[in-house]
Amino acid sequence: MTPATLPAWHRKPVAKKWDYTQRRRPGRPPTAAAVKALVLRVAADNPGRGHRHTHGELTRLGHKMAAPTVWNILNRAGIDPAPRRTGPTWRQLLQAQAEHIVAVDFLHVDTINLKRTYALVRLEHGTRRAHLLGVTAHPTSPGTTQAARNFLMNTKNRKFLIRDRAGLTDAFDAVFTNTGLRVLKSPTQAPKANAPAPNPHQVPGPLQRTPAPPRPEPALSITS
Repeated sequence: MTPATLPAWHRKPVAKKWDYTQRRRPGRPPTAAAVKALVLRVAADNPGRGHRHTHGELTRLGHKMAAPTVWNILNRAGIDPAPRRTGPTWRQLLQAQAEHIVAVDFLHVDTINLKRTYALVRLEHGTRRAHLLGVTAHPTSPGTTQAARNFLMNTKNRKFLIRDRAGLTDAFDAVFTNTGLRVLKSPTQAPKANAPAPNPHQVPGPLQRTPAPPRPEPALSITS
């Protein structure tokens, strides 16, 4: 026994006496059942309104609660907190426009001797098929412009072209704008804006090579 033993014995019963963890329920206090019923009643009387409108009506009646609380009550009751208005959903809209959208991007691949090569790839949003436009160790503006012309030979019913702001020039865009395609550049430092662009480690199977017209001196070298 040491001099610190007696104070330790005293601290344990004192801490146990003032311990309220068994009587305290975790989290916020639940919303009263009468308030929940009122939220559901207001939502039922206004089926075309969202949870923000319901929250505003309850605030006018003197019930102070946050808008997310109203959202949770409606969601748990199986009521859509933000009911759909007339018109297609985002999924329906994107599916209808997918066949008119293509994405173009450069992929970099390191060879076995750690030499980096760049592959220009086109991705069809409608079919999710990736097409290889060309491979080179040093991308140039004339080479990418020629690849854009080859791209147009196999493009039908396309309206939008999505690309990032690296590796492609205005001459590349001019090939498409002259034919009526609209070029959409993704925002700066926003890789998810062009998320459908294929990753070289995630492409399922070999890329389909886009055929190019015969020419004596190709501007963009194609390697197997």
